[in-house]
Amino acid sequence: MSPRQTADTAPEREALVAMVRDFAAKEITPIVEELDSTERFPEEIYARMGELGLMGITVPEADGGAGGLVADYIAVMEELSYGYASVADQCGLVELVGSLLARFGTREQKDRYLPGIISGRTRCAYALTEPGAGSDLGSLATRARRDGADWVLTGEKIYIHNAPVADVALVLAVTDPDKRKRGGMSMFLVDVDTPGVERGYREKKMGQKASPVGGFVFTDVRLPPTALLGEEGSGFGAVLSVLEKGRLGIGALANGISRAALDTASEHAVSRHQFGSPLSGFQSVAFQLADMAVDHRAAKLLLEHAAGLMDTGQAAGPACSMAKLFASEASIRNTSRAVQILGGGGYIRGVPAERLYRDARITTIYEGTSEVQRLIISRDLVRRRG
Repeated sequence: MSPRQTADTAPEREALVAMVRDFAAKEITPIVEELDSTERFPEEIYARMGELGLMGITVPEADGGAGGLVADYIAVMEELSYGYASVADQCGLVELVGSLLARFGTREQKDRYLPGIISGRTRCAYALTEPGAGSDLGSLATRARRDGADWVLTGEKIYIHNAPVADVALVLAVTDPDKRKRGGMSMFLVDVDTPGVERGYREKKMGQKASPVGGFVFTDVRLPPTALLGEEGSGFGAVLSVLEKGRLGIGALANGISRAALDTASEHAVSRHQFGSPLSGFQSVAFQLADMAVDHRAAKLLLEHAAGLMDTGQAAGPACSMAKLFASEASIRNTSRAVQILGGGGYIRGVPAERLYRDARITTIYEGTSEVQRLIISRDLVRRRG
C-alpha cells in the first residue's frame, strides 16, 4: 500500500501499522537511549518520516498530505510512540500545524510552508501558551496591532514544542482586546528569523527529551499582511478546530507508551525467577500485568470510537476528552506498574521502564489537562440531563 493512500479498510490500516511498526523497530528503537541522554533533535528520523508519508496524515493530498483518516492518525501515533514518544510528539505537531494551514491558509501560504513541513525539512512550532495563559487562553497577553498594512507583534510564549529549533511558528495573538476569544484573537505565521523574534531559552525536561521545548519573545516584530492565517479574529476558532484531533493524538501517544510498558514488564516477569518461579507465576505480579493489558485495550477502544465519530462527521468533543483522559492516566498507571515489576532495575537510567515512566507524565498535562477533560465531560453530562 502506498503510504499516501487513505487506509479506509481494515487490511489497508493493518498494512499501514505494519509499515510504521517496522520503521520504529529498525530506525527509532536503536537510537532511543542516545536521544534520551543527549536530547538531540533527530533530523534524519523526521526526514525519513516525511519520505514515508507519516507527516500530515489527515492533511488532504491536494495540499501534500496523506489524505488519511483520524483513525489512521491515531494508529500511526501509537506505533511511533511505542518506539519513542518524542518522535510521535513531532508527528502530532506537524499534524496540527499542517491541518491549520490546509484549512485556513491561502494558496500562497500553503505553497510556501506545507511542502517543507510535511517533508520534515521545515521545523514548525505552535505557539499558544504564555506565562499567564495556559488552559485559560482568554488570558492571552501577546498582542498584534495594525501599523498601516502591516502587523506588529509583541509578547512572550513559553513551553513551546520546537521553539529552540523551529523555522516557522504559528502564533496566537490578541488583535482586539475587547473581544478576545469572541473574535478578538488571530493566528499568524511567523518566520523565526524575522527581526525582533528571540528564542528565549531551552527547557531541561523530565521526559520526551528529543522533543525540544522552549520560549519565544516577540519585540515589535513587523509582519506583512500575508502573515495572517485565516480571517482577522478567527484565531481562537482555529485553535478549537484542531483541538479534538490533537487530544486523540496525545491519547494515542500515551497508549503507545502504555503498550511499551506492558511489553517490557511482561518480558521481565516471564524471564526473571525468584523463589524458584518466574515472577509471572506470582498472582500479585500476574494481576498487575492483567490490569495493564486492560488499561491499554480500553484506551485503544475509546480512541478508536472517538476517531470514528470524527471521521463520520459526528460530534466528538466529549468522546475525545474521555479517550484522552483515560489513555493518558492509564499510561501513568502502566509505567508505574512496569517500574514496580522490574524492581530496582526499573529505577536505573538506560532501562526502558525508567524512561517510559518519565515520558508518560506529561500526557495528562499537554493538549488539555486531565482536569479540563473532566470539566468537558461533566458539563456534557449535565447538559444532556438539563
